[in-house]
Amino acid sequence: MAQGGEALGRDENGRVVFVPYAIAGEEARVEIVEAKKDYVRARLVEILTASPARVAPRCPHFGVCGGCQWQHIAYAAQLEFKTAIVREQFARIGQIADAPVLPMIGMDDPWRYRNNVQFQLDAAGRLCFRALESHDLVPIRECHLLHPLLDELFHTLSFEGADFDEVMLRAGTRTGEKFLLLTGTDDTLPEILVDEPVSIAYRTPRGDILPLVGKDAVHEILCGRTFRISPGAFFQVNSTMAERLVEIVERYLEPRAGDVLLDAFSGVGTFGLSLAARVARVIAIEESKGALNDARANAVEFTHIEFKRGQVEDVLPRLETKIDLVVADPPRAGIAPAALEALIARAPRVIAYVSCDPATLARDAGRLIEGGYRLVEVQPVDMFPQTYHIESVSRFVREE
Repeated sequence: MAQGGEALGRDENGRVVFVPYAIAGEEARVEIVEAKKDYVRARLVEILTASPARVAPRCPHFGVCGGCQWQHIAYAAQLEFKTAIVREQFARIGQIADAPVLPMIGMDDPWRYRNNVQFQLDAAGRLCFRALESHDLVPIRECHLLHPLLDELFHTLSFEGADFDEVMLRAGTRTGEKFLLLTGTDDTLPEILVDEPVSIAYRTPRGDILPLVGKDAVHEILCGRTFRISPGAFFQVNSTMAERLVEIVERYLEPRAGDVLLDAFSGVGTFGLSLAARVARVIAIEESKGALNDARANAVEFTHIEFKRGQVEDVLPRLETKIDLVVADPPRAGIAPAALEALIARAPRVIAYVSCDPATLARDAGRLIEGGYRLVEVQPVDMFPQTYHIESVSRFVREE
């Protein structure tokens, strides 16, 4: 199984063939749909020899909707494939053979976990997902990844005659709060009829978010701490496994009472605030104004947290404080080269790197090792069951 979720096979000439919905180990008849210089992409036509890991998908939309890619793979095999992909990316991209990658931590119940989901509306006002690798809209009747709170909200919504580009549903799975963000095509506020306990906001084409009904944010509880999350702020989509991330980061950093912790790409403060009571000082860097405002609201009881707005590569070089520990949770593109160089120059004792893309993680790991760090351990965590997406936490320790 390849990074990106497709099965990688070869034809009789040894040419690499990528096939969605096939499984490693299967023999299949496929039809080429796209030819490149070094590989081709193909459509699965017939399975000649099925994998023992092949199961019947739970969702009737599977294979058309692009939201899930691996419902046809038994969950235990999904975890094994994802672990193998992380190891392969370290070896191929990071040039790190035999990287210390642990088996992926899975969920007890790998369904009904998403606390946040985005839909598009078609001309009939139906909630839709995009088709796989297409802009085509697929009307959705059911989704088995939605948390029960969102599933309940999903089945009560009606948008007939509405003119919205996007509809986002969000829930605090531990608080019971539900939130609806409507993205419109003009600045005129829509008329809303509500008979459901839900907060609603409207996002204009310019990006302004205006509260319409109820609260202006949703709240979630992680590891006993309540977090305010504004409609446009990033937050992990799986609250159960987000707690595992926090626990792993704390274990990897081994914070001491006198440490200064840098929380890079801090968002609403998920990691920095969870660790704040165990260190002398926290410096949080975040580019999003909304997320930073949430983080400030979430940190009201602390007086030793300093918030810096901007990109890590711009803010970090200007810091004059010695940094002992770093937790970095960058977007899919990874850590920008300038930010990585600034991080290495500060020589923190330990770095906990939270990644949602093993390819950019492997690239950045190679540079950290060149810069004097040792990769001690990588713990993949399955934040996204039934999909190919891979989350992990890596521990880097400064070599003496």
